[in-house]
Amino acid sequence: MRSANVPKSPIPTMSDIVESSKLQNLHLQVKTLGPFFRVVGLNLQNEKQELGRAEGVMRPWIDGKVLHLDSMRMNKATIGIDKKSIFGLGLFVGAAAIRHGYDCGCTKVELLAINDSDLYHSKLVRFYTRMGFGVVREVDGSTPEDLADMLVWGGKGTRMDGDVKELLLKWNRRLKPLTVDSN
Repeated sequence: MRSANVPKSPIPTMSDIVESSKLQNLHLQVKTLGPFFRVVGLNLQNEKQELGRAEGVMRPWIDGKVLHLDSMRMNKATIGIDKKSIFGLGLFVGAAAIRHGYDCGCTKVELLAINDSDLYHSKLVRFYTRMGFGVVREVDGSTPEDLADMLVWGGKGTRMDGDVKELLLKWNRRLKPLTVDSN
């Protein structure tokens, strides 16, 4: 329980995200090796069942440290688990990755919404846009910059960026566990 006298941080802590994810029967683990990270979401009832993961690296850049989200995958077993959010358990896995970046001094997160099929790609771009990411450009192989992105990301798609702090603030309410004031 939180006391009514303790000021509440507007940005969810990693503990907030982990506790909220438990309410969805999700156990989050963050694993690191130098600048590389992996967030694994396990079924709280059966911790051998991986429900999703996010992987990436933190790297210095001209305007500050960047969280490069290389991949985010959710298992088909997540379908139907969380009916309380249109974003499902992916919100918690992604939020843990972004919070990890925030804790390590990253100000920006970047990703590529991969284009494996037109239908899936449009859903993916819509998902990340609702999450708070903005479209940077389409990566289709038509420019030298695209070729570099395709080598880094492993395919064609839509390059998207987000402000780490703004993303955490946007989803603050969903990422903090319910609390009861002592008054």
